Amino acid sequence: MIRFPLFRRIALLLAMAGAMMSVPAAASCSLEAGTTQRVAIGDTGRAMLIHVPQGVAPRAPLVFLLHGSTATGAAMLADSHLAQTSDAHGFILAAPDAGIPAGNGFVWNIPGVPTVTGDIPTEGDPDDVAYLTGAIDFLAAQGCVDEARVYVTGLSGGGRMTSWLGCVASDRFAAIAPVVGLRSGNPLASDPQRPDPATCSPDHPMPVFAFAGDRDNTNPPQGGGAGYWQYSMLTALGRWAELNGCTHPLAYLPEGDVSVDYFYDGCRGDATVIGRMVKGRGHEWVADNEAMWAFFARFAR
Repeated sequence: MIRFPLFRRIALLLAMAGAMMSVPAAASCSLEAGTTQRVAIGDTGRAMLIHVPQGVAPRAPLVFLLHGSTATGAAMLADSHLAQTSDAHGFILAAPDAGIPAGNGFVWNIPGVPTVTGDIPTEGDPDDVAYLTGAIDFLAAQGCVDEARVYVTGLSGGGRMTSWLGCVASDRFAAIAPVVGLRSGNPLASDPQRPDPATCSPDHPMPVFAFAGDRDNTNPPQGGGAGYWQYSMLTALGRWAELNGCTHPLAYLPEGDVSVDYFYDGCRGDATVIGRMVKGRGHEWVADNEAMWAFFARFAR
């Protein structure tokens, strides 16, 4: 056995203690498990509803749930029933309000695209992309969420915002699931039946699972409708397949009288593109929450 003189042993112990003290402690999440709470996001001056499942693990997956135009995060949380899916699978669920007040709620800031009020967001309007990505940073710094497992879904205008995040923040979101709101860029000014490629050029492949109702007259899956809509869901799916470098042609899989899945695979990074058309349903939350989560759980950034 090697023996050290007493003073050397004391010095060694002090050095070891100092080294241990110099290692920063891991951040401990302050969100209370088993609650839905409104949380102030850093110094943004904005807060969002966050549902935290009972027994949540440290650095859990995070799903953003974006409300439709003129609605609120609270209403979207109630209508979607995604909190129950959060409880079953252990992901944190955030339901923020958009930044632009409209009607009895808010609308999302998608640059260059008119909101349902007819107004195009200005530079003075809140930057919702910065707000949502800042929320990721804020929650990750507290040790609450895993930055590699962040996903986003949303209804209607929230689905269009979900699509926009896939276009401009592909480094922050691992997968997207728009509900009655899939887009792949703004309608092309010279031909609105096609997306403008200059308005959606993600840096990374983006897995997509979109949901639509075949009786939706607000955001018609066949195209048309308002100025912000115009091109069809299949056109949007095809553009995402192109962006993801999918090598297999469009295929489809009927699910009896319930739905039809249109999909592309053979994509870079396994970034599959799926569009589920639900039969007999309109402009509403038509998503299968369990299928959505199963899709999200396949991917990490």
